[in-house]
Amino acid sequence: MIIINVKCNVKPEFVDRWPEIVRPFTEATRAEPGNRWFEWSRSLEEPSTFVLIEAFDDDGAAPHVQSEHFRQMQREFPQYLAATPQIVSRQVEGDEGWGPMAELAVE
Repeated sequence: MIIINVKCNVKPEFVDRWPEIVRPFTEATRAEPGNRWFEWSRSLEEPSTFVLIEAFDDDGAAPHVQSEHFRQMQREFPQYLAATPQIVSRQVEGDEGWGPMAELAVE
């Protein structure tokens, strides 16, 4: 499984609209056969920073970056961003996905 985290620093004038702006790209990516999850969060310390966590099957990331919606995102998103997004991308063992956190169990 490939896990990717991306931090996006959005221009202030687009912060409130960011969920709407990314919705088509998000929905298209979630519909890809190799996508495991694709979720956006907003930083509590930096309100203009959004973090994307995504995961793909081992062979799912290549079709994602070759898709038309990915190319469209590459063309359109720069106008909304204050800086180049920062990324961490790693191949991880196993394919179970999310599981319960052993260190913090809720009964």
